Amino acid sequence: MIDMAEEHNVYDYEKVREEFEWNIPEFYNFAFDEVDQRAEEMPNKDALISIDNSGENAQRHTFKELKDLSNKFANTLKDMGMEKGDRAMVLIHRIPEWYVAVLGMIKLGVIPIPTPNLAVSEDIKYRVNRAEASTIVTDWSNHEKVEKVRDEEELSSLKNYILVKAEEDKEGWKDFEELLEGSSPELSRDELEATKSDDPMLIYFTSGTTGQPKMVLHPHSYPLGHEVTAKYVQDLRKNHINWTIADNGWAKAVWGKLFGQWIVGATVVQQNITGKFDPNKALKILQDYDVTTFCVPPTIYKMMINEDVESYDLSSLRHCLSAGEPLNPDVIDKWEDYTGLRIYDYYGQTESVALVANYPTMEVKPGSMGKPTPGHEVDIIDDNGKKVPTGEEGHIALKVEPERPPGLFKEYWKDEDKTASVFSGEWYYTGDRAYKDKDGYFWFVGRADDVIKASGYRIGPFEVESALQEHPAVQEPAVIGAPHEVRGKIVKAYIILNDEYEPSEELVKELQDHVKEVTAPYKYPREIEFLDELPKTISGKIRRTELRERAEEEYLEEHDSLPY
Repeated sequence: MIDMAEEHNVYDYEKVREEFEWNIPEFYNFAFDEVDQRAEEMPNKDALISIDNSGENAQRHTFKELKDLSNKFANTLKDMGMEKGDRAMVLIHRIPEWYVAVLGMIKLGVIPIPTPNLAVSEDIKYRVNRAEASTIVTDWSNHEKVEKVRDEEELSSLKNYILVKAEEDKEGWKDFEELLEGSSPELSRDELEATKSDDPMLIYFTSGTTGQPKMVLHPHSYPLGHEVTAKYVQDLRKNHINWTIADNGWAKAVWGKLFGQWIVGATVVQQNITGKFDPNKALKILQDYDVTTFCVPPTIYKMMINEDVESYDLSSLRHCLSAGEPLNPDVIDKWEDYTGLRIYDYYGQTESVALVANYPTMEVKPGSMGKPTPGHEVDIIDDNGKKVPTGEEGHIALKVEPERPPGLFKEYWKDEDKTASVFSGEWYYTGDRAYKDKDGYFWFVGRADDVIKASGYRIGPFEVESALQEHPAVQEPAVIGAPHEVRGKIVKAYIILNDEYEPSEELVKELQDHVKEVTAPYKYPREIEFLDELPKTISGKIRRTELRERAEEEYLEEHDSLPY
């Protein structure tokens, strides 16, 4: 791959895109080839800084320490009889043991299934059974959820139960710390079955905004795709300290807290956030730990800009990013007012790496996703795989021929029909819709299933949500298409209000007028309903499907059938 200058102000986006080439070896193992290599090159460098919920106490692990600990865990699994290709659920909070477990599994060729800590017993049961996992590694605060379905004998494939930070002995569970104490830090790679780049490495379950989650299977080459995420999008080098706020069970964790960051040799920060997120603790961590690169969901930026940001010394911070949901321009502007730094939005999926981004040297167009990242040919196409004209809405798609990028998932495991449905000809269809402007910038419209067809118009929910977000009364909006007796379908907004505001007809009118002023008037929400909370997946994404079903059920209470 291409080495770039140390300072991003000399980067040339077009030149890098033109000269970039993938170099994928036949055999590759991230834990051996990257983490252990960093341990040889810089054994005493901090790889991981783990901060507790208070924000005051931290554990530090060097690359050498992570090499030895992951070797110990790989030996532990090997002694249990686990082999390459076996599956293991990892349900652990933001503590170092998560990294030890995942790296040890990767070394052995065991396939980890990272699982969000918000998962409930039924989520655990579904994932374990669907993936036929033979091992689960979890912590004390999660183990009762496992016990609940274990007692019902519904986890038939599980043979090994490993408990991290056990507060007491539990029958049927092996103690993680005791297992490590009894294992050797020496691990001979030559004695293990080698992992090829296209061998299965990792399984993520998608958010499941429509139906049950799917198993996204990534090969061992997947981390190499994230070098683009770290080096070019996050603009990281080995002297940088990166903090990406994400639960370890989300794909965002390996986007911002593992693969690309350690390929380039940067230090990763994590905070074991429990309970409600505290924006002031986050600002203090940015200050006290000299964080240079910061990436969080839009919701967190929205919370932080309501605090006294200027009272913290954020002089070490050099690059800020957001991903997961589109970022509203108003939030970008306010953050820049406080810090002097723009927020660079970027786009990808559980199935991929960063595909579109606001490159560090590019002019940022607030609200835009940016342009395709190096190594990825991304375009807007129609249902027949043809590129659509500038300014016309279509599918966001990634070209997979003649060369399939390494960061793209291998398949939806055990779901051939779903896999086939997203690949057509030379394209992978992301399921998201956008348009491209004359300068080549991508503008997100919404999930294909979420786009609203009302009164002859196609309306993307994000544009309406973005307009609503600019109003001081709105904490979080969600926009759907709701049934209407005359119009067939109308734009409806569900809104969580900020604390100082109360629902009223006057506020409804004010919000509607506000949307008409900042976007095309036909897009304004003809109905607004105020809620205390929005339905979300365990990865934090709004379940618009559930809101649509709610609106349809309410309509059917007074009508015999839906108007569409």
